[in-house]
Amino acid sequence: MKFELENLIRDNIKKLKPYSSARHEFTGEASVFLDANENAYGSPLVDAFNRYPDPLQWQLKFQLAKIKGVPAENIFIGNGSDEVIDLAYRIFCNPAKDNVIVCPPTYGMYEVSANINDVAIKKVNLLPNFQLDVEGILNAVDENTKLLFVCSPNNPTGNNMNRSDVELLLNNFPGIIIIDEAYINYSSQKSFIQELTEYSNLIVMQTLSKAWGLAALRLGLAYASLDIIDVFNKVKPPYNVNKASQMLALDALVNTGVVNDWIKEVVAEREDLAKELLNFSFVQTIYPSDANFFLMKVDDADKLYDYLAGNGVIVRNRSKEIMCENCLRITIGTPEENKQLLNLLNKYE
Repeated sequence: MKFELENLIRDNIKKLKPYSSARHEFTGEASVFLDANENAYGSPLVDAFNRYPDPLQWQLKFQLAKIKGVPAENIFIGNGSDEVIDLAYRIFCNPAKDNVIVCPPTYGMYEVSANINDVAIKKVNLLPNFQLDVEGILNAVDENTKLLFVCSPNNPTGNNMNRSDVELLLNNFPGIIIIDEAYINYSSQKSFIQELTEYSNLIVMQTLSKAWGLAALRLGLAYASLDIIDVFNKVKPPYNVNKASQMLALDALVNTGVVNDWIKEVVAEREDLAKELLNFSFVQTIYPSDANFFLMKVDDADKLYDYLAGNGVIVRNRSKEIMCENCLRITIGTPEENKQLLNLLNKYE
């Protein structure tokens, strides 16, 4: 079946006339701006935050393009990855009619956003080894299936999805496949953004919240074909990324060396911490991870979580997630934080 983007976009989105902001209508150079009803006297802050930001964040996209090797025109920047997810539902899924496929256990916002947008969810659980059930996914597809979410490395399990399985789905799934690569910087597997020219039904999400350490700025990234990016820009709010976030992110993106050093340290700490934790009798399994966290199965997750929280160390209890019974998700901290965790666990035994 040939992929046709037009057949997936909601009719009201095709007909939508987007809001045209002042900064959309004029993009050249000028010294006097009397077009956007801004406060011309300035702001109490040092920088000129009285002016609206670039609605398409071009300077930030140009810097990302240099780092990622993807044209700036193929990049969408959202107010966190959650905005990217929400826009995908609003663009492609008709409420109370269409459906999407998710593969639990996985990132919870895929389902929450579906519920907000009144879009049905089809759940095809991961296999016991936390890999994709490709046959189950393809069997779940019907004429109203629009999106498939694949988290790789997966949250909360930490593992990469087999690349051959993802490629098989890209070649056979009739809708849009969104690969969430929030943790790709910690992985040995290469990103799927280099495959954009090969797969027109592919959206790759990344973020500046994790390896780049900019979680408070709320900057989610999407890489896709020009046609898909154009639709995202059509539907998004005019000024979805504030100027402060754009400026701070630009400053951060010139420090790739520092970030790469952090990544190496986190990966080394991940392996060392996993080895140490396996020495405890109450730890049953630590699942392989390609992220900055790992999933740890213990004898009694609720009891251990309460003990750690009571002593000021907070991890994530994932026991209520399918296939994650008695599992804690532990983010890799600094060496000092990891030692503090180990010291507490020594007293727990």
